[in-house]
Amino acid sequence: MYKYSEIKKSFNIEVSKNGTELPAFITHFLQSVRVKLPISYQITALNYLNKIQIRTTNSVKLGLSSDELISNRKKIEWDVPFPPPVEPLFTFIDLFAGIGGFRIAMQNLGGKCVFSSEIDYHAKITYEKNFGEIPFGDITRMETKEAIPKNFDILCAGFPCQAFSIAGKRKGFDDTRGTLFFEIAEILKNRKPEAFFLENVKGLRNHHGGKTLKRILEVLRDDLNYYVPEPKIVNARDFGVPQNRERIFIVGFKNKKITSFEYPKPTDSSKRFADIKEKNVPVKYFISTQYLKTLHAHKARHESKGNGFGFEIIEDDGVSNAIVVGGMGKERNLVRDYNLKDFTPTTHIKGTVNREGIRKMMPREWARLQGYPEEFVIEVADVHAYKQFGNSVAVPAIQATAAKIIEKII
Repeated sequence: MYKYSEIKKSFNIEVSKNGTELPAFITHFLQSVRVKLPISYQITALNYLNKIQIRTTNSVKLGLSSDELISNRKKIEWDVPFPPPVEPLFTFIDLFAGIGGFRIAMQNLGGKCVFSSEIDYHAKITYEKNFGEIPFGDITRMETKEAIPKNFDILCAGFPCQAFSIAGKRKGFDDTRGTLFFEIAEILKNRKPEAFFLENVKGLRNHHGGKTLKRILEVLRDDLNYYVPEPKIVNARDFGVPQNRERIFIVGFKNKKITSFEYPKPTDSSKRFADIKEKNVPVKYFISTQYLKTLHAHKARHESKGNGFGFEIIEDDGVSNAIVVGGMGKERNLVRDYNLKDFTPTTHIKGTVNREGIRKMMPREWARLQGYPEEFVIEVADVHAYKQFGNSVAVPAIQATAAKIIEKII
């Protein structure tokens, strides 16, 4: 057996900053046992590994040549938190993958990811640490699209919300050109998977006066000929995490014999912040007296105008607001914590550390709010971790819905 961590070091496989897709080709190839790959995909990986064998002696450290690596992929020990399943029940692709919320849910159900794509450099680092696979980059590039296998069962995507240009004569599928939804639609058109599962913000329902969602459904139903039940707003709070996070789910099926679909019923709405609260929190997460004063002043100004904006403290028996990136994202989810003993600042702050026990949530707490397992590795800086979890899907809600999709297709 050869450990993935050793192979990665010996062959210098890491997330690239210069945009090259070679690391993605290599890691996808190494995980592709029992999966039919596009010819270009496999050739690129093999050519690169053969060049390494010719020009370097990196593999000597492992005692494994490129030829041996290619022929012994079945013997790789995936020493990562979430290794690929040995005998998968179905296959899926992970678009706009982020840090892998969809992937965890799908793998928990027996799925094998055969392609992943994510443009953010730091998100790709987190993804690789946990799955042993480096996602491809920009999905709008032809090189990326050509790497998508021709056959897979489910397309998964938490895609950004964009308005379409729908003035004048409507052209359906062509109206979506220039948007990231078009990339999804194009893949569905060319690859025709059995099903798809799309996730977006709740606001998509009313985005652009409801026209955006209407056009999406027209394209999926009329142009691509999928059975698409009415989308549903699903709250993560109903599936075992203490977070009010409403998102719109859109699912579809190629098989026209499928004429009905029931979204999952709530499974657990009992969880509260105390259930996921970290016990030993460093002082750097506690806000300063000066910043707390600023937050109070900001909230008072808005209250005087009749607005409900401003910071909010989530009590231990409460449920968090949706965790989001930017704006008041962290300040809308402050908590109380009286366990701190040493108030000496470890970062440059104005004033002293507040004595009211008010702090920001930690990235690990955000991970728990999204339903990520404890073994999920967080090695990036906090600023990137908050962004990654704030942009992620809530794993339990995704998994419950995915289970219903899988019941229909296998």
